This record gives sequence, C-alpha cells and structure tokens, in this order.
Amino acid sequence: MQEGGFIRRTRSGRSRAAKAKVNYVEINDFENEEDDATLKLEKTPDKHLNISDDYNDDEDYLEDDTDVAPVKEEEEKELVGVKNEVDELQITEVGESDDDEALSKKRKAPAKRAKSTKKRKAPKITPYERNTQRLFENHPELKDVFPDLQNSPAYTPIRSNQPEGMSIKLLPFQLEGLHWLLEQEAGKYAGGVLADEMGMGKTIQTIALLMADVTKRPSLVIAPTVALIQWKNEIDQHTNGKLKVYVYHGATRTNKIADISEFDVILTTYSVIESVYRKQNYGFRRKSGLVKEKSVLHNINFYRVILDEAHNIKDRQSNTARAVNVIKTEKRWCLSGTPLQNRIGEMYSLIRFLNIEPFSQYFCTKCDCASKEWKFSDNMHCDRCNHVIMQHTNFFNHFMLKNIQKFGVEGPGLESFMNIQTLLKNIMLRRTKVERADDLGLPPRIVTVRRDCFNEEEKDLYRSLYSDVKRKYNSYVEEGIVLNNYANIFSLITRMRQLADHPDLVLKRFRKSDPSVSDVIICELCDDEAEEPIESHCHHRFCRLCIKEYVESFMDKNAQKLTCPVCHIGLSIDLSQPALEVDMAAFKKQSIISRLNLQDTWKSSTKIEALVEELYKLRSKEKTIKSIVFSQFTSMLDLVEWRLRRAGFKTVKLQGSMSPTQRDQTIKYFMNNIRCEVFLVSLKAGGVALNLCEASQVFILDPWWNPSVEWQSGDRVHRIGQFRPVKITRFCIEDSIESRIIELQEKKANMIHATINQDEAAISRLTPDDLQFLFNN
Repeated sequence: MQEGGFIRRTRSGRSRAAKAKVNYVEINDFENEEDDATLKLEKTPDKHLNISDDYNDDEDYLEDDTDVAPVKEEEEKELVGVKNEVDELQITEVGESDDDEALSKKRKAPAKRAKSTKKRKAPKITPYERNTQRLFENHPELKDVFPDLQNSPAYTPIRSNQPEGMSIKLLPFQLEGLHWLLEQEAGKYAGGVLADEMGMGKTIQTIALLMADVTKRPSLVIAPTVALIQWKNEIDQHTNGKLKVYVYHGATRTNKIADISEFDVILTTYSVIESVYRKQNYGFRRKSGLVKEKSVLHNINFYRVILDEAHNIKDRQSNTARAVNVIKTEKRWCLSGTPLQNRIGEMYSLIRFLNIEPFSQYFCTKCDCASKEWKFSDNMHCDRCNHVIMQHTNFFNHFMLKNIQKFGVEGPGLESFMNIQTLLKNIMLRRTKVERADDLGLPPRIVTVRRDCFNEEEKDLYRSLYSDVKRKYNSYVEEGIVLNNYANIFSLITRMRQLADHPDLVLKRFRKSDPSVSDVIICELCDDEAEEPIESHCHHRFCRLCIKEYVESFMDKNAQKLTCPVCHIGLSIDLSQPALEVDMAAFKKQSIISRLNLQDTWKSSTKIEALVEELYKLRSKEKTIKSIVFSQFTSMLDLVEWRLRRAGFKTVKLQGSMSPTQRDQTIKYFMNNIRCEVFLVSLKAGGVALNLCEASQVFILDPWWNPSVEWQSGDRVHRIGQFRPVKITRFCIEDSIESRIIELQEKKANMIHATINQDEAAISRLTPDDLQFLFNN
C-alpha cells in the first residue's frame, strides 16, 4: 500500500528479450479475461535468429514444385524450447528491476537451430548460359574457339627483307609490319587489320606487300575519293613503274573485264563499289523499265582486296558494307588508324568482311545449322533448318557484344570484353607513334583548346535557340518518343553547333525573307558582287572583267599553265557567253556568301575573329607558316574564306563537291605555292587519307563527339615527312553545347583506348553516352 490509498501494481519480471519473443493471443473474446490459462503462446520470428539462412527464394532454384517445408517434429521441439525459456524468465522476484542489468545479461542467446538435411537445389541459369549450353551441344567445335585463341603464340616483331624494286627504304617498324602482313596472308585468317596510328605509313607497308610478290595479282584497293589519286601517285613513285595501276572511277571507266585484268592494281572508291553493286542487284529505272547492269568488279577473281580507311564500312547494314563483302578474293585486308569510332559493335562489320569464322556466322541453338548469311525468306523460319528466328544467334553478338551492352565491363561483360581483345590480338597489328618514337623521329605535337565566350548579341541568340530546343527535347522525353525522334534531335543539336560558329549559319537558312539582302552572285576572284557574271566549265563564277584580266595575265607567259583560280584544274571558260541571271531554285544551293548583305553591315563572329587572331600571330617576314582549317560545315568555310581574303590571306578550299582531279590539283597548289598560307578543308572530304606535311598548324573550328574524326584530321600534318613542331588548336565556345561535346569526346576516347589499345585503366572509365547530358543546364 502506497500513500494516498493507491495499490502499487507489481512489476512484471519479464525481460525485453522475452517480450520480443512471445505474443499472447486470446482464444475466445467472451471468456474471463483474468484466466491466464486460456491464453495461447504463439511463436513469432526473431530478428536475432538466423532461421532463414538455410532457405532461399524459389527463384534460386530450377524446379518450383519441391517441398521445402521443415520437418514437423523440429518445429514442435523448437516451440517447446521457446516456451520453456519464457517460463524461466517469468519466475522472477517481484522487487527485482531489470533497468540496472547489463544488456548482455538480459538477453539470452537464442537456441541454435538444427541444420536441415534437405538437399539444396541448383540455382537457375541465365538465358546467356542456357543458350551457350545449347550452342555447345549442337556445335561442339565452338567450345575450343577462345581457348585456341588464348593458346596461340603471341606476336613477336621480326623484320622482313626490303622488297626488291622499291625506291624508298622502309623504316624498321615498317619492315616488321611487312613480315606480319606476309605471315597473316599465309596463315588461317588470310588477312587482318593493319591499325597503325595515323601517319605511320600504312600505305607504304601495303605497297611493300604488293611488291613482295608481283606475280600475285590482281589486287583491288578501295579508298576514299580524296585518297584515290594519292594512292596512284605513291605507287608510281615508290615502285619504279613495276606495278601497272588502273583508276576505276568517273564516267570513262571501262565495263570490260579483259581491260581490267591486264593491270596489277585497280583503284576505286567506296561510292563506286556501292553504285555498281546496287545497279547489278537492284537495277535502275529507265523509260524501258527496270535495267540491271553487270558489275565488272564483282565478276573478277582478285587475289587480294584492301580497304583503306576501312571504318567506312562500320555500318554492317549499309549497301557499301554489303558491296565489299561479296567481292571474290583470296586475301582480305583492312587499313584504318581508327577501326573503332563510336561503339564496339562497329568491329563486327570488319570481322564480317575478313570472313573470320566462326565470328561472322549465325548458329541455330536447336540443330547443327550454321551460315554466314541471315536467310529467312518468310521472316519467320530459317531457309536451311526451318527453325524460327529466335532460335538463331550470331556468334559475335552472343559471346562478345550483348553482355557488354547489358553489363558494361563488369561480370559477364568483362569476360566478353576480354574475348574481343583476345580476337584482336590474333588479327590486328597496332603500333602508336609513342611506341615507335625512336624509329619515326617525329617532332612534338601539341594539342590545345582555345576557349572563347559569346558576345552579348550572340549570347541572346543562343539562349533563345537553346530554350526552344530544350523545350522540344523535354516534350519528346515526357511522351517517351526520344528514339523515334532521333533525327529531329540531331537536327536541333546541329543548329546549336552552327550558332556557336556563326549566327548566319542558322538565321540565313531559316529566314524566309530579308529585305536587306538581295539575291546576288559573288565573284570568286574579287569576293564582291559580280558584274556580268559568267561561269567556267568547272562551275565557278566570276565577273567577266575579273576573269578576262586573269586569263590575259597568263597569255604573255605560258598559256598551258592557265588554271582555275578556285579548283586549280585547267581553266575552260567562254568569255563571250551571255551574263548569268539569278535562278531562285539554284540560288538556294549557292554559297552562303550570296545570301549575305556585304554592304558594310555584315558582322563576323567570335570564333571567326579568334581564328583570324591566331593566323595573324603566325605571320613572319622570314618564312611562311602554312595552316589547315577544318570545319564540318561548308557554309562556315565559305564565311571563313571570305573573311580571310579580306584580311589579306591567300587561301584554297577542299570540299566534297570536287572531282578527284580538282582535289589533287588543289592539294598540289597548296603544297607547292609558297604564298598560299591557309588550306580550308571540309572534315568529311579531307579529314582522312591526306598527306599535308607542308603545313604545321591545324585549326579545328567545331568539335564533334567522335574523337576519331579529330585525331584523323590532326594526323594529316603530324606524320612521316614532317620536320616542324605541330600545333593543333581546337576552338570551343564556353557556355554552349561545344563544351559538353568535348566532355563526350573523352568518354568515347576511353572506350576506344580500352578496346583497340588494350588500355585496362580505361576500362573502368567506360560509361554510356546519354543525350540528356547535352541538354543539361
């Protein structure tokens, strides 16, 4: 009894541990609540008891119908043990308090549970493992593919002998490359990938291969258009005329197999090989109906086919890739300093061309069906085994690509990544300039990024365009149709990049009418509005008086040297032709200069003025320093050309609309004319396969998220034959999409170094590119 007449309720002696382990559940709500005997003890799970450790979810097993319930007797014994423990805890002195006890004393260790003797089930296997088992069952020869590659002897550099008849002495590493080329041709792969870094003489090593045995002919070389004449010149220069070369290009090319069979080397371009393949397989329409034309190149048995800049067939579904795959040949070669540009899957197109089995084949998981071609005439069943599409898989996709796409470079993805490197070690030879610096003796190369900011007017325009673009992009994201509108998104990004170069690239394209701009023709000699404009045979336009004075200046010297002042091929023009009139349909296709107001109101841009500043710094009274300016937009090159000519620079321009002869003459003019300081080059037309060692400065006006493109363009200058230090300047406008593109370049570069250069440190830095990154604030 306490003071105040209240009865103090005795405190229960149960500990917290006991309370946590038992629940009291009433059996009948209508019975006497004071009758403690009617309360039933019910076992509850204790977080301290590792009961669930011996059991896993059903998902971890192959079969779902197995009985996994514990034995009844074990449950009853465990229940009795828990109840006895509770009874012991209840027999406690009333006055004893548990507040002063140590926690370790209050809680008793739980009873150890007897281990189940039930046999555990095997875990489920992944779809990848299941398909692998099925492939190995029906195609047992696939089990030894990667072990055999891993056990193959490692490459050891051995120098070959200098081929007889070559006028140039090969460097030590080039002789090692020649030995590897000969060994690969004699081996089981009958070819491979020569992936030396740009500027290390892949062309010379290939010519040495042709000269090693001149009786093995004919050979077909497929190259970009800009490199076609360069290949011919180098073969003629370094072989002393021992190899007969035929250029299969242009309207005058022959259609007779006998005419081509006489030559040792046939040179052609990717566009020509695709064109003749399309005409042979799909035909072309004429008034008489559908006409198919036999392809000469696809009906000759070549000894070897060489793809220069082989990344041109990186899209395996393109007509170009299909055209080169069906050429009849014994040996196949790929030359590329950048065999990977965007994604690892691009390697498959090269492997398919090289016809490396089983990597280029499709296999059925239900039978022994195997084929290089994907033949499903009804889009459902295989033409060979009649099994459905889902039961067929490609070896490269299954073992080397899909796991990387799904897991990155962790777990199964890392295993697939190692499989790719194992294959490349056997079919690819790659040396870098750093590795062979002693042999090359190249001067240093410095790469810098010049960062500038918009002026106020450009900043307002960019913000307005950016907000409009981001609003459209976000609407695609909300509707979940980003991938369906990839082309639209790409167009929006292109507009942002163009605005960073010069506002007129966007404004003059989309503005329907501008009263301040008149439709005029610009003379390509005086860079002003043409008076009585006339056109040359090579489609360049001049003032009648300007071109007349230009022609007369050659008459007194040597009329045979008369060349077009723009493309530098032989000039053919009728000085008495009627003056040209502006054709609105053709006017839209003309240079952007024709659509500008040049009456002292045109404004330059931040980037163009930055370029002019850099070029002014290079000027010297003692020497001429030649520079190359790269841009992806020909309209930007037009603006730069007009501005540089007004600033007193002598320039030439190379773009995709030029014929091979025009390109060759333009390059020779730049290389041989000491007064020509700047070479303006379209990145797509001249970013690869050019040798421009006369220049030592490279300016890249607009960045691209494929770093290989910029590496290729920079190495047009930094290559064998260069003796001056090379400086590459990349322009970037801060607070624009260009700064994010440069960051994306670094991510792409990590992927390329990890795969091609086998840089293990770069593997951990691989992350997927996301369009959202470009639209972040």
